Amino acid sequence: MTDHAFDEFDHDAHMREALSLAREAAARGDEPFGSVLVRDDEVIMAESNRINTENDRRRHPELHLAYRACRELTPGERAETVMYTSTEPCPMCAGGMRKAGFAQVRYSVGGDELDELGGDSPPVRSAVILEDITAVVGPICNEAGREVHEAYGW
Repeated sequence: MTDHAFDEFDHDAHMREALSLAREAAARGDEPFGSVLVRDDEVIMAESNRINTENDRRRHPELHLAYRACRELTPGERAETVMYTSTEPCPMCAGGMRKAGFAQVRYSVGGDELDELGGDSPPVRSAVILEDITAVVGPICNEAGREVHEAYGW
């Protein structure tokens, strides 16, 4: 699939779904992060943060989707997949995504914005970790993503 084909995806709709999952996570007591995997402009998997409700620091939605994708999709299918995520992936998640080999990750709120919003900014940006594997694109729907973090109240 060419990069041009990804330009045809409904980026705003997919990001709104990721942001909705982030709001759901916050409402149940988890941190405000949500992600969806999209292939052929269709959501094929969705996850939200569950670090508190599952008592597992690894239950970031991006890492869990990378894990699931590696188990359920072929490398070729993963290479045609875009992850939409409420917030730029942290280094742990970007490492898992590197192994998954997604075509792109599109985020709403950048890691560089997290300190300002009350969360922790990552020591390394995801584009550095995903270089030459996965294109990192963002921010998309930034105002709506920032609202999710502001409502959470870190």
